[in-house]
Amino acid sequence: MNYELLDLYSDYLLSSFSATTATGLSRLTANQVSHDQVSRMLNSERLGPKEWWLMVKPHVRSNQCEDSVITIDDSIVEKPYTDEDEIICWHYDHAKGRTVKGINFITALYEVDDVSLPVTFRLVTKTEPYIDKDGKPKRRSAVTKNEQYRAMLRQCAQNQIPFRHVLNDIWFASAENMRFVKLDIGKEFVMALKANRKVALSAKDKQHGRYQRLDQLDLPEDTLTVIHLEQVPFPLHLLRQVFTNADDSTGVRYLVTSDLTLTADQLAAIYQKRWKVEEYHRSLKQNASLSKSPTRTRTTQTNHFVATLWAFTKLELLKTRTRKNHYALKTHLYVAALQNAFDALHQLEPVRLAIVTA
Repeated sequence: MNYELLDLYSDYLLSSFSATTATGLSRLTANQVSHDQVSRMLNSERLGPKEWWLMVKPHVRSNQCEDSVITIDDSIVEKPYTDEDEIICWHYDHAKGRTVKGINFITALYEVDDVSLPVTFRLVTKTEPYIDKDGKPKRRSAVTKNEQYRAMLRQCAQNQIPFRHVLNDIWFASAENMRFVKLDIGKEFVMALKANRKVALSAKDKQHGRYQRLDQLDLPEDTLTVIHLEQVPFPLHLLRQVFTNADDSTGVRYLVTSDLTLTADQLAAIYQKRWKVEEYHRSLKQNASLSKSPTRTRTTQTNHFVATLWAFTKLELLKTRTRKNHYALKTHLYVAALQNAFDALHQLEPVRLAIVTA
């Protein structure tokens, strides 16, 4: 891999406001970098989590802290007009409530103070064809997202990244994941639970199989309650939160943690840090040109994705240096581009409007 060219390509992704192509980068550099050079770079060795860790490692080491969190979440970047393959395929989007065609990616985001760094990732690859119950041909992954979740956290532990809590939403809140975080890698977790999850309110109730649905319990708001889950051999603290949505409707969130030293306020504050991963998803798509590449093979799609991770990382580091958020930085680039275009137009001496008054 030509990492120097990959770095330049990531600058192009940040500077661009339209489709990003090998030809576009070549023109931007006045043909100092050829179209073929960019294509060869994207078509060279496929970068994976191991190579990404070597790229981001120095910045993790310079910011790392024991009292930090890792948030794991997935997202989908839609690619409706790109040919289907093992990466660009159909995935169910929980936010939209329907299947969409695109790239489904999972990220472990390391959050220290005001810096968020993606430390490992997985692209969901659906390599196994099958026929569904309606007789339609479909694809599926040989590895589940929960298996990817555990593999990513195992990699974080092996890479000796210091952190205290793992955060995730309801889709990763399985008993197996809870056991893995607490017992296998020795960390604590804060997770959201589905309202229909069954819990026992005492060890005795658990022993006798007396479980009740969360949404059928009269639980106090913003108060910690000790609960027990099936197949989880340790007690948890539960926090019931009631919140107001943008449309003035109310919702209920159930948070659980294995860290029994946390107060209710601390538990709520730690889970609030999970919002950083949503900001990461938006910035990757809107500021780092994630969806703007016409790459069509598994290798070029993967390498473009890694380049967007590097572009996001640059924005994070620039944010701490300039005290400007990603969108302010992108606006700064946009205004500079407009100024250059305006000056170039004036150098061409455009025709001026001559107003004739009667």
